[in-house]
Parts: sequence; C-alpha cells; structure tokens
Amino acid sequence: MTIPDELKYTATHQWVRAEADGTATVGITFHAQEQLGDVVYVQHPAVGSKVERGANCAVVESVKAASDIPAPITGEVVAINQAVVDAPERLNQDPYGAWLFRIRPREGADLGGLLDAPAYRKLVTSAG
Repeated sequence: MTIPDELKYTATHQWVRAEADGTATVGITFHAQEQLGDVVYVQHPAVGSKVERGANCAVVESVKAASDIPAPITGEVVAINQAVVDAPERLNQDPYGAWLFRIRPREGADLGGLLDAPAYRKLVTSAG
C-alpha cells in the first residue's frame, strides 16, 4: 500500500498536500479507493463555497457504496478537478495524482491537526 511521506492525512482517509500558493489540495488515499472499489461518480463542493473542518463537502460513489468526504481543513474551495468528474475511475488508477479539490485555508487554519505518513500508516495497518 502506497502512503507518500510528503502528504498529510485524515483519519477518514483523505490526503492533503500543501501547495506553494498557500492552498491545500485534497484527494482520497489508496486505502480509501481500495475500500470503495470501482469509483463511478464524484460530487465536488462548489468553487467559492466555504467548508468547515470535519463537515462533509463532497461525495465519492463506487459500485459498492457512496462515501462522504469531509473537509480536512476550514477554508474556501478554490478549484475542483474536472478531470475526475469526467473520469472518476482516475481515483482508482492514481489516487495520489487524481485530486478532488483545493481549499484556501481560512486565516489561522493549518495542517497541524492532520496525520503524518507514519501515523496514517499505523492507523491503516491497525484497522486491519
């Protein structure tokens, strides 16, 4: 199972990458896509919408189930990945390349409360 060291993670299986422009890119982890199975639909939050850390803001549907995607940080959605809307299977093919959306963190919001790669690896392996 791939868990890139340079990313941050949530206990709900999203990855977060801090970008040079101050935004944060969000996607689902290898573990999440593996649990979901074949992804068939993605519903993004609207660009410009405000999201709160922990509040559901997107949905990923697979042949098995629909999964709510909570915002990993508080802020404003500044971009969505249209390529994933057009071809949701990209989440299965390349979960760390096929991001979902980008958030501009609200002032004071940071990635400090997220898991680093070793902590996420421990979470996933202890879950069995």
